[in-house]
Amino acid sequence: MLIVLPPSETKSFGGSPEPMSMDALSFPSLNPIRLELVDSLMRLCRSGNEPEAQSVLGISEALASEIKENRALRNGPTAPAIERYTGVLYDALHAALLTDHARSRLAIGSALFGVVGAEDPIPHYRLSGGVKLDDRTLKSRWGSAITETLAEVAEQELVVDLRSGTYQQLGRLKDAVTVRVESVQEDGSRKVISHFNKHYKGVLARDLAEAEENPRTIDELKALAESVGHEVEYSSKKAQELVLVIRN
Repeated sequence: MLIVLPPSETKSFGGSPEPMSMDALSFPSLNPIRLELVDSLMRLCRSGNEPEAQSVLGISEALASEIKENRALRNGPTAPAIERYTGVLYDALHAALLTDHARSRLAIGSALFGVVGAEDPIPHYRLSGGVKLDDRTLKSRWGSAITETLAEVAEQELVVDLRSGTYQQLGRLKDAVTVRVESVQEDGSRKVISHFNKHYKGVLARDLAEAEENPRTIDELKALAESVGHEVEYSSKKAQELVLVIRN
């Protein structure tokens, strides 16, 4: 089983002084596009081009330091991807406490790198899935590469896609199992969770990754999620979607 997590806008700083190496990243078939995007992003963030970089990246003056991080992509410090990304989902995941077994089951979607393994050493960067680089959408630049990469994984194991819509659009795998989070209201009605969606997906991902069982179908995944304490239903909307039910 491979669980693909969404990235986060917020990231940790620092790490190992060892610079980024494409050879150290999982899914090497993505390297040609990764290299093109790194070059484009560094060119955008070159010295003297800060106003345009802020505009293209959609960041405020308060986050202008992110431009300097992008400028240092090739020689800046690196950290395992699972420790580089921060925020609500990663707080719930408790990445620092994950076993090697759990980490081997986790990957992360990325606008810059496509998909990376949890242990892949990556630099701090700023690039969202909806940004255009060189006047081209990231969806068009990635083309079918991410989908083809995940399809190769799916030939061997179940892929659980927890990415948000923006990152699924960069490379959707139709056979992947997706998860929608719904809360039960006082009147019994359901509401799709937005604010805490990442938290509950982080908890689910942690519990699934740490489990010994290796589900190969959506039925086996549902049974595993239930066995580790989650309330899960089949979706009435999509064949390969599960609903994680939250009762307050």
